[in-house]
This record gives sequence, structure tokens and C-alpha cells, in this order.
Amino acid sequence: MTAITAQPGTLYIVATPIGNLADITDRALKLLADVDLIACEDTRHTHKLLSAFSITNKTISLHDHNERQRQDYIGELLSQGKSIALVSDAGTPLISDPGFHIVRFCQENNHKVVPVPGACAAIAALSAAGLPTDRFSFEGFLPSKSGARKATLSALASEPRTMVFYDAPRRAIDTVQDICDTLGDNRQVVIARELTKTFETIVSDSAGALLQWLNSDANQLKGEMVLIIEGHKVDPNAIDDATIQTLKLLLKELPPKKACAIAAEIHGVKKNALYNLALSFK
Repeated sequence: MTAITAQPGTLYIVATPIGNLADITDRALKLLADVDLIACEDTRHTHKLLSAFSITNKTISLHDHNERQRQDYIGELLSQGKSIALVSDAGTPLISDPGFHIVRFCQENNHKVVPVPGACAAIAALSAAGLPTDRFSFEGFLPSKSGARKATLSALASEPRTMVFYDAPRRAIDTVQDICDTLGDNRQVVIARELTKTFETIVSDSAGALLQWLNSDANQLKGEMVLIIEGHKVDPNAIDDATIQTLKLLLKELPPKKACAIAAEIHGVKKNALYNLALSFK
């Protein structure tokens, strides 16, 4: 096996555990020990992780409020051949965490950027959610205020993909109530709380049933939470205005069966539903 050593002039994006320390990779540990500097979202938090694995290394803070100010300094160190690891407080950096500006700056200035994969709360929750994963949308943190949250959810009401959010458990009741109000009580929702930790909880149910469950158990309003919402299910028999207009245009030139077949293929609806509609035009 090739030895794992930090390469000069390289920024490593290092994933760290989201709870269970055993989830950190051997590669991550070796790089954290070998780089010249570790850029941390919170140096105090990262020091606890490093101490758990007897790693002593230099650290520097890099968070939302100083990221742009740090980029020139980081870039200068990389130009000098230094190696740097970027970590967030937990999970994969940049996934609703700081780091985007630094990574883009490094790429624009031809500094090598290398991902070191590992834990990610969104992906961990999605893998155990029991909802479709062939296509999904990561939406980050939901707004904290109900009005903005409802606006966000309403804008996603017709989104067919599974939707993944981060949210604070203390707001879980209000959030699920807003889901009921905007998307309906029957929309399937998954709450994944305290992933990889002692009180890990993953519950899947209708929004209405989850609301009752949350109201009955105050312990579910603590810790960290990933919220996953089932995508909008499209009724294959639904016929929108664009499909109707296409069908009417085709009927001017073609027999009903042929017109319906073509319109169905264009818009992805069932031919039988279109044929009944075509007959109603006469």
C-alpha cells in the first residue's frame, strides 16, 4: 500500500465524524497529522478531535466570517509548498459549511484541491431513509422563521425528487406543522436525529403522523437533525394545458389515435387518457 503523506502545495478537504469517532478514515487521520496546517471551522472543536487520536498540529480558524480574509494567506502558504487540511466541525466540509470561497479561490489560482471522503449527515440519513435515492435534491438548512420556511416549502411543492434538509430539532414540531400546511398531511417525511450517536433515531411516516409523534415525545427535540421529504408524485393521468394544446394541434392533421400517441410520447402521459380527451373535443 502506498504511504499516505501530504503533498506540497495541496489543500485537502477532509471529512470528519458526525458523531461516532470510529467513522474517521485512516487516510484522514494520517493527513491531519502530516499536513503543515489545519484550517478549522472552530479550532476548539477540532482540537478535541485531534486530541482523541493523539494528533498535535498547527490550526487556524476558517469560518463564515473570515473565509474571504483568509484566502490570500492560504494561497500564499500553498504557493510556498505548504500542505493544508480544511475541516468543518463535523462531516464533509462545504456541505452547508464554510469552505466554498477558499476552494474556488484555490482552483482559480491553480492550487491543487484534493477531497478526502468520509462522513456526511445528509448522505448517511438518505441511505437509511427508505425513500427514492436515484434522484434527490439537497436543500441545506430550512429558514428558522415559519413564514420563510413555508415559502421555501411551497416553492418545492412540485419537486419530484426526494428532498434533503438540515434543521434544528428544537424547531421540528413547527417545521413538520409547516410541511403539513404546505405539502399536506400525507406527504412522507423522514426525521434522522443524532446520527451515529448514542440516541440515534430514524423515523419515517406521514407528516401528520410525525407531528403527533413529536408532540408526544419531547426527547426528539434535541441534538442534530436531518429532515427528508418525499418528492411530489406526478399523476400519470394528469393532463396539463401544454399537453392539451399539443393534442388539439395534432388533431387538426391526424386521426385521434395517431394524435394521441404522438402527444403522449411528447409529454409523457398515458394514451388512453388523451384518447378520452380527444373524443370529448368532438
